[in-house]
Amino acid sequence: MRHLKSGRKLNRTSSHRQAMFRNMVVSLFRHEQIRTTVPKAKELRRFAEPLITLGKQPSVANRRLAYSRLRDRQIVGKLFDDLGVHFKDRPGGYLRILKIGFRPSDAAPMAVVQLVDRDLEAANAEPVKAEPKKAAPKKAPAKKAAPAAEKVEAEAKKETKTAAKKKTAKKAAKKKVAKKAAKKKTAKKAAKKKTTKKS
Repeated sequence: MRHLKSGRKLNRTSSHRQAMFRNMVVSLFRHEQIRTTVPKAKELRRFAEPLITLGKQPSVANRRLAYSRLRDRQIVGKLFDDLGVHFKDRPGGYLRILKIGFRPSDAAPMAVVQLVDRDLEAANAEPVKAEPKKAAPKKAPAKKAAPAAEKVEAEAKKETKTAAKKKTAKKAAKKKVAKKAAKKKTAKKAAKKKTTKKS
């Protein structure tokens, strides 16, 4: 019997489900609207709305609690500084779920989850590009600075080359020592063989 079993499993393990909803809540708070399947959208509401309620009471403890659930400092800041203030007078029901039909591949029912009373003008507005600054006329000291930078780069290259040469020299010395040791061993073995043959 399915008594007191709340929530959907969504064919995932508990850790996978928790990570999925954490990512979905972060995306929802960042973009204020996401597309997902209807069952996930209904389950997402259970995770997102208590966080917005938490964001309405700014305190260090609440920020830490929100960070433990979201793991994104930027979104925690937005939750307390923007969303919490925006929904200050609303006692709940911060999300809207709009059904938008079925997914073509597997006919899963799809939905758009969005924040209620979100700023549509800000969401639809394209980011304004800054005007390009006019290039200042180049001065003589700037030309002197460029050769100085080139000198620094050249010195750095020389240092790296010398360091590389030292490393290769050390490797070559180690190889020579190893070869000498191998020759000594083979000479000793040959001497032992000769003494065993004589006796």
